[in-house]
Amino acid sequence: MIQRIQSVYWLVITALLVVTMLSPLGFFTEAGGAFDSVLKPLGISLADGGYESTWGLFAILLLNAVVAFATIFLYKNRMLQVRMSVFSTLLQIGFYVAAGVFIYMLKDDLQASFRPGWALALPFICIILNYLAFRATYADEVMVRASERLR
Repeated sequence: MIQRIQSVYWLVITALLVVTMLSPLGFFTEAGGAFDSVLKPLGISLADGGYESTWGLFAILLLNAVVAFATIFLYKNRMLQVRMSVFSTLLQIGFYVAAGVFIYMLKDDLQASFRPGWALALPFICIILNYLAFRATYADEVMVRASERLR
């Protein structure tokens, strides 16, 4: 049911997560400032031409995008939609934890400073949209239960 506002929220969440998967999350700049290493969800392209995998970030984002998109089609079971919104929010928090761990480890290995990119803020926007979708779905459930009680 696309006409419900929470379906629009989940669609926007899916789009934002796909954009996050394809965009650089940040840059590592060495002390001299001459070279930048680009951190993407699939891996980090090192300044010397090397590559280190961070596929875990990509996997979390992909799973989260699939969950958000699938939640749209669970409109017949609103409480499952509520649970899926909470699960999606937990995945987004897990993404930030995993990204923090990767950034901390790579920062020490590369001996460089980290400069976040704009795509690192998109999962936070998704957390806010997930909360709005959760609230709207739960309000729908309360309204349906109230109307069933009046019969």
